[in-house]
Amino acid sequence: MEKYTSLSEIQGLIAQGATTLPDLLEHYFLRIKEYEHLNAFNEVFFLSAREQASAVQAKMSAGRAGKLAGMVIGIKDNICYKNHKVTASSRMLENFVSPYSATVVERLLAEDAVIIGRLNCDEFAMGGSNETSFFGPVRNAADEDRVAGGSSGGSAVAVQAGLCLAALGTDTGGSVRQPAAFCGNIGLKPTYGRISRYGVIAYASSFDQVGTITSSVDDAALLLEVLAGADAYDSTVSALPAGPYRQIREPETKRRIAVLKETIESEALDPEIRQAISNSIELLKNAGHTIDYVSFDLLDYLVPTYYILTTAESSSNLSRYDGVHYGYRNTEATSLNELYKRSRAEGFGEEVKKRIMLGTFVLSAGYYDAYYQKAQQVRRLIREKIDLVLSAYDFILCPVTPTPAFRIGENIKDPLVMYMEDIFTVLASLAGTPAIALPLGNNSDNLPLSVQFIAKHFDEGGLLSFSRHFLEITKQ
Repeated sequence: MEKYTSLSEIQGLIAQGATTLPDLLEHYFLRIKEYEHLNAFNEVFFLSAREQASAVQAKMSAGRAGKLAGMVIGIKDNICYKNHKVTASSRMLENFVSPYSATVVERLLAEDAVIIGRLNCDEFAMGGSNETSFFGPVRNAADEDRVAGGSSGGSAVAVQAGLCLAALGTDTGGSVRQPAAFCGNIGLKPTYGRISRYGVIAYASSFDQVGTITSSVDDAALLLEVLAGADAYDSTVSALPAGPYRQIREPETKRRIAVLKETIESEALDPEIRQAISNSIELLKNAGHTIDYVSFDLLDYLVPTYYILTTAESSSNLSRYDGVHYGYRNTEATSLNELYKRSRAEGFGEEVKKRIMLGTFVLSAGYYDAYYQKAQQVRRLIREKIDLVLSAYDFILCPVTPTPAFRIGENIKDPLVMYMEDIFTVLASLAGTPAIALPLGNNSDNLPLSVQFIAKHFDEGGLLSFSRHFLEITKQ
């Protein structure tokens, strides 16, 4: 069965009468069944998606459809959708039905997207391989023995395998970009505050950002146009209006690009990723762009700073899951304290419990100044350093991941190895800048490779237009 890669392609086929939106939806349902073993979906919304498809098709026939008409999209299972389950891939929320929709869901529906289902992810978005999910790991369509990446692994594989056209994920420390890289997709993390977080189950509130996984830059740009902008329900979202991201084209003036020297020279970087990035740098030079290797001496502080701050915030955010208000509840406890302890011990998985305990420790009396406050100071230094680099350059180039997708079970038992997988993605998360993962072909084992570009705050327009240009010159 055919895999569609852009909304313009689908809209063209519908306009020609070659297919209809309800038929397209059934095509995706068949593919989901065919690739069920990849475990990308926690639930497929057969009933509501069919109702939406019929209603949108009528609008398209009448010429009244929204920007996203024809787009069948999946949402990560930590994004609320009214009267649908949302579990964050956790036993703690196994049967929870959301009473309201996230702002991003409301905006998708307002522009006539069809939401096909909720996608598997690491539990409460905590993980980099989609192996911590209560519903089991997601398998990479390029090699089913390998991980999809995380935490938005289901979102990446759903797009990779053609189970939907696009998907929403969330990116706290790389959870859109890393799985996109492992699956050969385009993964966009906007500037922190560019998209509302209202209705997104929180992990680390000063980092969490909704992002997109697509097969085309134009679809990423269109989704950002729809999703970005002020929201009365989220005080942290920017009031800056969304730009006409699809219409912005790369200027004739050439770009200045800073390559972070320590990331390319890192011993942890896979040789084939290094070679693919080096080849792309040569193509950029041949196209007339200026490439400079810039030192970034804070690389070793990125992962420790990120994990101190995010575990602290997760400890606070996840305190609400206590077995009393909603979610999993132990039925055998004989006291309130025992109810709290047993409900949380049984409802949370090992990785979530580990991060809650780490976060509680760094926030505790006697350690707050030594860890949490110090990490906040380092975060400020990292942001200042990145802002300084971006004051002289248009973009920063670095890898997305140290390695291609690794085997399921290979790293999960070693938390240090797992956490170091985030070394190149947490930089943009700590600085709050927009970043994008772009495909760079496959390695000798036919596994997808990727490269990352980081831009100035709120320069998603420039980042997307350059990404389109980059994929053209690298023929991806």
